[in-house]
Amino acid sequence: MGRRRKGEAISGWLCFDKPRGLGSTPAVSRVRRVFNAQKGGHAGTLDPLAEGILPIALGEATKTIPFMAEAAKTYRFTIAWGSTTTTLDTEGVVTATSEVRPDLDSLRAALPRFMGEILQTPPAFSALKIDGARAYDLARAGAEVVLAPRPVLVHRLVCLSAPDRDHVELEMDCGKGVYVRAIARDLAEALGAEAHVSWLRRTRVGPFTEAGAITLESLEALCHRGAASVALLPVETALDDIPALALTDEVASGLMQGRAVMLLPRQVDLLKGRLEASRIVAAFSGSRLVALCEARAGRLTPVRVFHL
Repeated sequence: MGRRRKGEAISGWLCFDKPRGLGSTPAVSRVRRVFNAQKGGHAGTLDPLAEGILPIALGEATKTIPFMAEAAKTYRFTIAWGSTTTTLDTEGVVTATSEVRPDLDSLRAALPRFMGEILQTPPAFSALKIDGARAYDLARAGAEVVLAPRPVLVHRLVCLSAPDRDHVELEMDCGKGVYVRAIARDLAEALGAEAHVSWLRRTRVGPFTEAGAITLESLEALCHRGAASVALLPVETALDDIPALALTDEVASGLMQGRAVMLLPRQVDLLKGRLEASRIVAAFSGSRLVALCEARAGRLTPVRVFHL
C-alpha cells in the first residue's frame, strides 16, 4: 500500500506574483503551505532577483504543467549601462566597466537584430544542465561554463523609457527559453557598451497575467479568513489552446478507467481542423475535466486522467 500524502487534495492554478528575492521552488513551497496542498509545481522558472508572474499548479493541475511549456511570455526590464557582471544582473561581481552610454536612436536601431528567430547563448549562470550538473553550480565553483547557442523566438522588443543616462527600460514578448540577461548582454555588445539587468518583471505567461495575479501577502490574508480557495483558477486554465470535447458520463467513465473510447461521427467532424500536431483533446463531462486524450483514427485514448 502506497504512503499517504500529507496535506489536502487541493487542485487548481494560482497566478502568483512572485516577489524579488524568493526563488521559484521556495515560492511553490510557500504556496503549498498556505493551502496545505499535497503537491505543487510551477510553470516557467523565475530567477530569485526577478519578480512577477509565476504560475503555480496544485494537485491535479500539476498534470497540465507540460502544456505550459510553449506559452508566450512578456517581460519588462531595466538595463543598467556602465558595467557587466558575472551573472549579468545585480547579484554578480563586476567583470568590465565602460563610460559608453548608448543614445536612444542607436538603441532603437539595434533592437530589430534581436527580434524574430535568433541564436542566443544562455548565460553561464543559468539552470541548464551540463553533464547532469546545473550550469550556475559549475559557474559558482569557478569552472569554465560553455553553453551552445540555441534558436529562440522574440516576438517583440521595444524601448519604453530612459529615466536617466545610465538606465533604459524595455519590454519583450517571447517564446520559451529566452534569457533576458542574454538579451542585455548581446545588446550591450552590439552597441559597444557594458551592461547588466538591474530590474526584471515578468508580466505574462500564456493566459496568466498581472490582472489576475495575487501576492503572497494577499494570499496569506485570504488564508487567515479561510478564503484562500477563491484565488485558485480551474485546472483547465493551462489548456486554453487545446480543443475541448464534451462527453457523456458513460464515455467519460471509460476514459477515467484508462480505456480508449470510440468517437461519434459528429465528434470527429467537430474536431476536424482544430487539432494540433500532438492531436491532444481535453475531454469534459459537463463542466468537469476528465482527461487529456489523443484523438486518432476515430478513437480517444487517455494520456492524463484527472480525479477532480
